[in-house]
Order: sequence, then structure tokens, then C-alpha cells
Amino acid sequence: MSAGALIIGAGQAGVQIAASLREGGFQDPITLVGAEEHYPYSRPPLSKEYLSGQAELDSLQLRTADFYREQRIDVLPAERVVELKVSGVEGRGTAVTASGRELAFDKLAITTGARPRRLALEGAELDGICYLRVLEDARLLKSSLAQAQNVVVIGGGFVGLEAASMARSAGKNVTVLEAAERLVPRSVAPVISQFLFDAHARRGVEIRLDAQVTALRGTGGRVASVELADGTAVPADLVIVGVGIIPRTELAEQLGLDCDRGVVVDVHARTSNPSVVAAGDCTVLPNPLTGQGRYRLESTQNAMSQARVAASTMLGELRAHDAVPWFWSDQFDLKLQIAGLTDGYDNHVVRGDPESESFSVLYYRQGRLLAVDAVNRPADYLTVRAVLGRRASIDPVQAGDAALPLKTLIVEGEPAPAL
Repeated sequence: MSAGALIIGAGQAGVQIAASLREGGFQDPITLVGAEEHYPYSRPPLSKEYLSGQAELDSLQLRTADFYREQRIDVLPAERVVELKVSGVEGRGTAVTASGRELAFDKLAITTGARPRRLALEGAELDGICYLRVLEDARLLKSSLAQAQNVVVIGGGFVGLEAASMARSAGKNVTVLEAAERLVPRSVAPVISQFLFDAHARRGVEIRLDAQVTALRGTGGRVASVELADGTAVPADLVIVGVGIIPRTELAEQLGLDCDRGVVVDVHARTSNPSVVAAGDCTVLPNPLTGQGRYRLESTQNAMSQARVAASTMLGELRAHDAVPWFWSDQFDLKLQIAGLTDGYDNHVVRGDPESESFSVLYYRQGRLLAVDAVNRPADYLTVRAVLGRRASIDPVQAGDAALPLKTLIVEGEPAPAL
């Protein structure tokens, strides 16, 4: 009897691979191993609905217990794989968990995700310093927030800004500390950065840019302030840290797989050992729209679409991962929706007035559409996402006229030029 498929990592990508294998007719055993004690759940709501009290754990479950039973997917929570061996290029091997459990497999998928980047500063071990990646983080943050009044968020990326909006909506004094000159500098144009700054300020969030954190000070073992390089101390009885993630590549490295800021995979989700696939936040992959470069796409959408491709590869059916990347961020009553990738843009077009809090920004390279950031403007987002999926473009000259529907400005042709 076949040892079946082993999927290491019970997040969105791991669950999707298991489901897609069964949908594709895979009949051998499937084992899904996860280090957390919970059955697989959705992580994006942790910084949104869960923290605000609009969702509980039951509503976050990716699949029901009945689904796993009916689909014959053996879920092993609270089991962390510590040793992994694969026999040559055939894909067969064994995994050993921290509890000593040995798992044989004929097919292997690595979906180990990522962990939050932690502060390496004096005082980083104090109570009252929270990260937000998994359910236990969210539970701790939720209970800590109830007792806090002065909240400091270190990191002005999407997770940090979502946490800031949640804390401010709960009536807390909130300060965001961002080391860069603007918010979300690697992902959005300056006009979006400035809009987010102004929108949070209008709602009572203080944001400090170029803020270099040097230490965290405490009283009685609990954080009391955040010290900056200019000597100022920002009062804090709760600190939320959102300074990025580190892909979990340890098991891939055990196998000698190519890793570069993540597990390197091709458009078919194959690692440098083509018998082993990987998907989700632990990977770096080619641009889905051009098939070139190496990108780390941290989104549920990417995890799911890449996982479907990985499952096809495991079934011997090579499909390219070419889905348009998309992402969203909820902050206060603002919904920012993003489609495409902005890397290498040389021009951007603003549709609408940012002060109205309903506008969009279209990104171009050499006159070809790359991406959109849409704030409370879903029609623009949906149109650009569909256009990118067709490998078409939108006339950049007329796109700035917000009175013209984008669907009337579509230009058919080849995709944007590669970097």
C-alpha cells in the first residue's frame, strides 16, 4: 500500500493542497501535520474580525471536522516535524515529529508558512509586547488590549495599521512608529502612503515616521514606554509589533533545497528537488503575470492558488501558477483592495480625490498596466483585476478621469514588459 502524501503545515496552503488532491482523484492516504494545537483556521481575520470581537474561533475554521473525515484526510495538530528525509528525486521519505512519531510518505508538500520577525532590542522580553501571527497571539493581544490605554504599534505596514485601527476603534490612545520615511513604502505609491497617514490622523492615531526604536522600558516586568533614537519615550502599556515575517525554511534546508528569503519554487510549485512541492508564505516564486523574478507573496489568495497548482503537480499534471495576485486591508471604515504587483512601476495615475476617501491608483510600466490600489472603490479594483487576468491594459492617458468607467478604457495586447 502506498504511504500517500504528507503535507507539512496546516495553514491555508496545506488544507487547499489536501482538498485539491482529493478533488483531482488522489486515492492514497493524505496526512496534514500542523504544529498548532488547533485544527486549521483562517489567519487574516485575526487582525480584523477576531480582534474586534466580530468573529470567534469556530467561524475561522477552514473546513469542518466532517470534511476531513469524509475526505479521508488525517489531520495531526500539535505535531511539529523536526527531521525530514527524502530519497533522491523519487519523493519518497520519512518525517519525524518532536513527539517521536514517524511518518512515511511517497509525496511531499512543504507549506510551513512563516513566523513573525521579533525585536532584538533591550526590553524585548517584557510583558505587554505582542505579535500577531497565530491564534494564540491574537488571544493574548485581545485580552491585553482590554486592560491597556496607551498602545504603541511598531511597524507601519498593513498588519500594523490594521492593529492600530482596531485599537483606536476600541477607544485607546494609539501611536504608530514607522522607521521609514512613509507608510508601507515597499508596496504602495507615496500618494497611498500619505492618504493612510492622513486617514489615521483624522481618526486620532498618532503616526511618527523616521522613528528608530532603540529600547523598550518597563516597570515591574511589564512594558511602560518605547524609547526612540532621538531620546523621546513614548508611553505604552501595550506594544504591538508588526515588522515583517521570516519564512520557515528549516525543513527545506534539511533537504538541501534551494532557499533564498524563502523556499524557491517554479511556476509549477516545484522546489529544486522536482519531486517536492511547496506553497504559501514559506515560498518565493516567479511573478505570476510574467513568470520571471522571485517574489514572496504574503496573501491568502496566493496560498490558495499556488496550493492548487502544487496539488496538480503532485498528481502529475503540470499547470502554471498565473493567477493575478490580490490582497485587501480593512482599516477603520476603509477597504483597500490591491490587484497585481507594483514592482518596477515608472508611472501611476490617481482616479478620484484621496480626501474623499474613495479613489484608486493605477500603476504602469512603459505604458502597460501593472496593478491597482483601490480605496473604497471596488469597481476599479474588480475591473483592473479582470483586465490583468486577460493580460490586457487600460489607457493611462484617460484613466485619470474618474468619470470614465475603466471598463470603457481597456486596451487588448501583451502583458507588461518584464523587469
